[in-house]
Amino acid sequence: MLGFLKKKIAKIWAKKHVAKTHDFKTNAVAQQEALLLDLIKTADKTLFGRSHQFETIQSIGDFQKQVPISDYEDLRPYIEKIKKGQAKILWSGLPEYFAKTSGTTSGAKYIPISKEAMPYQIAAAQSAIFHYIAKKDNADFVNGKMIFLQGSPELEEVNGIKTGRLSGIVAHHIPNYLQKNRLPSWETNCIEDWEAKVDKIVEETEYENMTLISGIPPWLIMYFEKLTEKHGKKISQIFPNLQLIITGGVNYEPYREKMNDLLGKPVDIVQTFPASEGFFAFQDDFEKEGLLLLTNHGIFYEFVPLEDFGKPEAKRLTLKDIELNKDYALILTTNSGLWAYSIGDVVRFIDKHPHRILVSGRTKHFTSAFGEHVIAYEVEEAMKATVEKHPCQITEFHLAPQVNPVEGLPYHEWFIEFDKEPESLEQFRLELDQQLRARNTYYDDLIAGNILQTLKIKNLKKNAFQDYAKSEGKLGGQNKIPRLANDRKIAEFLKKLS
Repeated sequence: MLGFLKKKIAKIWAKKHVAKTHDFKTNAVAQQEALLLDLIKTADKTLFGRSHQFETIQSIGDFQKQVPISDYEDLRPYIEKIKKGQAKILWSGLPEYFAKTSGTTSGAKYIPISKEAMPYQIAAAQSAIFHYIAKKDNADFVNGKMIFLQGSPELEEVNGIKTGRLSGIVAHHIPNYLQKNRLPSWETNCIEDWEAKVDKIVEETEYENMTLISGIPPWLIMYFEKLTEKHGKKISQIFPNLQLIITGGVNYEPYREKMNDLLGKPVDIVQTFPASEGFFAFQDDFEKEGLLLLTNHGIFYEFVPLEDFGKPEAKRLTLKDIELNKDYALILTTNSGLWAYSIGDVVRFIDKHPHRILVSGRTKHFTSAFGEHVIAYEVEEAMKATVEKHPCQITEFHLAPQVNPVEGLPYHEWFIEFDKEPESLEQFRLELDQQLRARNTYYDDLIAGNILQTLKIKNLKKNAFQDYAKSEGKLGGQNKIPRLANDRKIAEFLKKLS
């Protein structure tokens, strides 16, 4: 009886919540400008606000003239002052948290999260679940156990500001009604070594009634593989009531085939787009492609056409200016004090009513050694189409240019870790090359003009990408390995594992 009541209440809450979101979905353009002006008014007495004459800003145009696009290095002097305990630097008061991330060129980054911003991180995750329940008209999973594969919730302090990984910070804000059913234990979540942590999670969950599992795809796969190796069964046999997987951090599509095989039967997937800088979007309809952009969560968005990104006079577009199926660098202004901040993600709009996006890549993750500027979305779609024609299972892959081969023309080199190889690797290679040519005209021209030879594949041994992640100290959590590079740093490591 109690279980029935919980499901009924969840469905009522979900329908009410989705109804309340109608306003921001239909009035996003007008509400975004109002939000920007409100953010500016709140921060006009801060050091950053005074330096950029916030008191004179009356419009989006004024803002774009007075506040240039920034990255972490631009804001570092301000953040260093905050780390010393100075208030009213980027935002009113001190941040509630620093989300500490591992940067590749900047070292560790300390992303401020204000007391105003933190609730939106939780609200966005709740909204994703409510939209799923309303669409599915089913909330059976609320009666089972839920697992969130995440970083350690143990936080340190930097001059009184609690500091840790975003997922660890979020663990402190899980609503009470979810805590009772939540796994793994606090002690297990605090284990830093990722492999030891996953082993312990397997122990704590293998005989539980798991109904919802959340995490980024590579680490979900690692968890599922350990379970299947231990029990000799598919995940759907180990967890027969598993209903929903919530994932984010990377595009799910390249992992779908492998996940489907591990699961053994269809399980609903909801994709999300969270980051330390904010929770930007989630899949509001699990049966359709695209993530709903959250335009009412304390973040003002700008979009720079990818081909102009980094140019001094690059156009900064707002929601009213965007075009469908075009790639844009994502620029944020947030209620934590990030101003015209380039997060490094590239998005593509597939709908305006409401605004739905795909995450199509990273501004720094591309392959363009020969002027082709291949981005993540293109290689992931090419891989997806190739796998459909030549069935196989792929754990992970990486693309790097080979500019100076021992013999012959330069080429793109793909490092692929197969869980199950295609029947003909040569046919797979040729198809992959054709699929990429169909998606990138510059690459097609380079092949047709005999500037490049067709791509080559290095077949990697099992766990090659895990070994690389370990070597970089980036195994587990929210760490992701770039699918593309414009150099051979990752490639040279992987080459040893073929």
